[in-house]
Amino acid sequence: MTAVHSLNFDVRKGTVFGFVGENGAGKTTTLSILATLMLPTSGRAYINGMEVTTEPGMVRRQIGFLPDEFGVYDDLSVREYLAFYGTAYGVEPALIDKRAAELLHLVNLEDRSEVLVNSLSRGMKQRLGLARSLMHDPPVLILDEPASGLDPRSRIEMREIIKGLREQGKTVLISSHILPELADMCDEIGIIQRGTLVACASVEVVNARVSGKRHFLLEVMSEGHQLAELLSRKSKVTEILKVDENKVEFLFAGSEADQVELIHELAMGGFQLKTFQELGGSLEELFLRLTAEEDAKAEPIPKMA
Repeated sequence: MTAVHSLNFDVRKGTVFGFVGENGAGKTTTLSILATLMLPTSGRAYINGMEVTTEPGMVRRQIGFLPDEFGVYDDLSVREYLAFYGTAYGVEPALIDKRAAELLHLVNLEDRSEVLVNSLSRGMKQRLGLARSLMHDPPVLILDEPASGLDPRSRIEMREIIKGLREQGKTVLISSHILPELADMCDEIGIIQRGTLVACASVEVVNARVSGKRHFLLEVMSEGHQLAELLSRKSKVTEILKVDENKVEFLFAGSEADQVELIHELAMGGFQLKTFQELGGSLEELFLRLTAEEDAKAEPIPKMA
């Protein structure tokens, strides 16, 4: 059985790339290949210009890898745990304590530095794992489902930490099936289904490519229902989604020039416009739409006799 097939994508330096897919879609296999933990049967993959199968040692110096599940040494304190991995990663001994203190501050575990690792909650262990993967200050992070199993507060904390790493210039490849979180933190997404990449671009670009429509919110001082009636007669307005006295949401299939013309026409028609805003489609809707299309292409599973 083929786990992944003909994947081809790039992650730009200094961005967060979300790798989206259902369980079993091929996310972990892909990340394991990039992390030099699994050999591909064909094809090539590169990290910072280094090929993962021919230069695995060099690649490992470039990456920090956080697997979905990772072991901890129960009889070590949090500080000792990071120091151990700092040594394993080849960090200069004089820098290990300083680096560990900086990372504990980053992941909000400063007050737990002398606590045994096995006493930490799952969310704390995930943040400690992220700190561990950063001990050698790699430019690239590969995070496999880092928010899996976390409570809402822990997921928010993890998301904010990852956004902070992007601001530091780190390149982050993160897999997940918790879609709203990826939409909030990622610059681009790749959607994988049955081992095949079915979309790869920014959320907005992928959504536009799939639907050919844009989602707009128009706010007015009053007369929202009259505005909706007028919009419904416009050929480029394909659907009115929501209406109240001050707001109208609708789908628009026109170009930017059509958009400008529509705004001008509404203003000349006497409507007092407050806001004309494009809304991004939700990542869940996009994911379901694309994966449904891919499932429709797949051959039906033969019935058992």
